[in-house]
Amino acid sequence: MSTRVRFLLSLAALLGSLAVGGRAEDGAAASARPAPEALNGLRQRVEHELRGDILKFWIQHTVDKARGGFFGEISNDLRVSADAERGALLTSRILWTYSAAYRRYHNPSDLQMARWAYDDLMSRFWDRDFGGLFWSTSAEGAPRKVMKQVYGQVFGIYALSEYFRATGEQAALDRAIQIYRLLESHARDPKNGGYFEVCTRDWTREANLKRSALEPLGAKSQNTHLHVMEAYTNLLRVWPDRGLRSAHRDLMEVMMTRILDPKTHHLVLFLDEDWTPRTDEISFGHDIEFSWLIVEAAEVQGDPALLAKAREVSLQVADAVRNQGVDRDGALVYEATPRGVSDRSREWWPQAEAAVGFLNAYELSGDPRYAELAAGVWGFIDARLVDHKYGEWFRAVDARGKVVASPKVSLWKCPYHNGRSCFELIERLEKLGAK
Repeated sequence: MSTRVRFLLSLAALLGSLAVGGRAEDGAAASARPAPEALNGLRQRVEHELRGDILKFWIQHTVDKARGGFFGEISNDLRVSADAERGALLTSRILWTYSAAYRRYHNPSDLQMARWAYDDLMSRFWDRDFGGLFWSTSAEGAPRKVMKQVYGQVFGIYALSEYFRATGEQAALDRAIQIYRLLESHARDPKNGGYFEVCTRDWTREANLKRSALEPLGAKSQNTHLHVMEAYTNLLRVWPDRGLRSAHRDLMEVMMTRILDPKTHHLVLFLDEDWTPRTDEISFGHDIEFSWLIVEAAEVQGDPALLAKAREVSLQVADAVRNQGVDRDGALVYEATPRGVSDRSREWWPQAEAAVGFLNAYELSGDPRYAELAAGVWGFIDARLVDHKYGEWFRAVDARGKVVASPKVSLWKCPYHNGRSCFELIERLEKLGAK
């Protein structure tokens, strides 16, 4: 076991003692609280990973200075596939990451990266004829997949809202609002609620679901709805529109009553238009991600009753993940069915979401087991997923810890999940330390 893992696991025990001390009323028990420097130790390690690795990596290795935008694919050992397809999803996630970084640290290089991403999103992916974002282009910028994938549109909203938060540039907010209105007009299901997966380029409802970039097994998916909610949460922060607030609240109800199975406390991955489940697979990464995003959404809504409901649901989901999805090495397994675990690989994004989700559960419940899980999964990330030679994180390792052959940079592999995890952990650990 590496010294980093030993440190983080021991720190987990200290975090657990915080919960015990917090419930105690006598001075002796209260003295069991961890010292502020212990909490700061974990925060500093997370912040070092964010600023010393993740943020530097994408600036140094992914910017295509000759053609603009970002390289579409880079291998683990930093070999660039110069002609790889470019995706709006990757650019949006880079835009969000560096906008959030600049908003926190006010580092000029982060702002420069955010503006590079903003210019790429608007010049390469914005559809000047019909509005919204193309899914992908060639390396030279020619549109390729031009359908309006709802998943891709909402990451545009999420990123543009964050860029507005960081810079105050009204044009970015205007674009985010424009995408929102297009989705409400063309992708929202007026009969059953929720959102369809994909429209054609001119925003006609797409009946042939095989054209969807996500290849859904039903007319609707939890993955798309989860990120519509996330995007609307961020837009609502900067644009408190009554219609947006209503759509956001409706979406929260859909997530908690239609997509979440009340018996198992897992999200249903794919559903028909009327919310009939199409699959029984369990994605632990999406479950734990939902567990903290639903609380964030309720906080932005500002309704105490809704927040109480979201917190209750959040802990039910986190408890189900804790009981069924955590392996002996502290990592989150990828997928399962009601019959047992079906995929033990450790992709980077479920681990990043688990660190936040379990710490969120600790904040809500005071249960030290969640603090131990949060620190344990971060220990696994540091020991197995962080590439200490070439930088950034591997996309995945298998159950034995062997790196899975997969690009380090791609349309899907991005700095959003791990970067956001770091931002969330830093902020939450700061608050815990202050308490």
